[in-house]
Amino acid sequence: KIWDWLKMYKNLSDKEYLSKMYYCCFGKKINFDDPKTFNEKIQWLKLNDRRSEYTLFVDKYEVKNIISKQLGEEFIVPTYGVWNYFEEIDFSVLPNQFVLKTTHDSGGVVICRDKRTFDLNKAKKIINHSLKNNYYEYRREWPYKNVKPRIIAEMLLGSADQEIDDYKVHCFNGEPVFVLICSGRAQRSAEYIYYDLNWNELPYSNTESSHFSKPSSFSEMIDVCKIVAKDFPFVRVDFYEVMGRPYIGELTFVPAGGLDNTIPYEADVEIGKMFDVEKLEKC
Repeated sequence: KIWDWLKMYKNLSDKEYLSKMYYCCFGKKINFDDPKTFNEKIQWLKLNDRRSEYTLFVDKYEVKNIISKQLGEEFIVPTYGVWNYFEEIDFSVLPNQFVLKTTHDSGGVVICRDKRTFDLNKAKKIINHSLKNNYYEYRREWPYKNVKPRIIAEMLLGSADQEIDDYKVHCFNGEPVFVLICSGRAQRSAEYIYYDLNWNELPYSNTESSHFSKPSSFSEMIDVCKIVAKDFPFVRVDFYEVMGRPYIGELTFVPAGGLDNTIPYEADVEIGKMFDVEKLEKC
């Protein structure tokens, strides 16, 4: 695996490490002096945009407090508890359905649809494995360097037997520009479909079938993004919609670690034009 191989280079500087990682993923050298593509600019941001508040914004527990103050509690997924270790969780006080996730990564998620059949041992294994993940160590994602790994339990949104889609709104220079819909990931047949703000499909999708209707709360999502994203050169605001209501799932500053090779090179260049790192250099 690429990440196992890159562990050999853990003592390199961030710039040297990211250069090797980028080459390993794309088969070409990264241009840090004049980045053009979206992936190159995300790598550039890893090195050059290191505001301390990013640590709070990528923490799935702490960001709830920030969003609540900015927008109100109605935009966050209700939380039942937060713990440092799996053994601290008192499952007797949790409802019959809930979601467990770690606060510092994207893979540590366990869904409980019925406590009577919930596999505690399997859940413990998944969560404890995720607690050991370190995105800064593996991909030098600076926002995660100082996030404290914890566990939270959240309300299960939607119906108990159906996965809900999420809407990932990409915002550049404080403005929402396009949305990515991820569907079918639980079935390992993920579809990634991109739309502009007028709900026209963009040529970045990995499927030829465009069948997603615009969510009824889409205009509200866009208004929310303008508030949440106003101070950032780039941020992706991830939403769920349930019964016509939008909920913010998380904020992402480094999508796919800046190593997204699922979109064509031409699209990588076009998306890269959407924000200007030279403006950041002058700040």
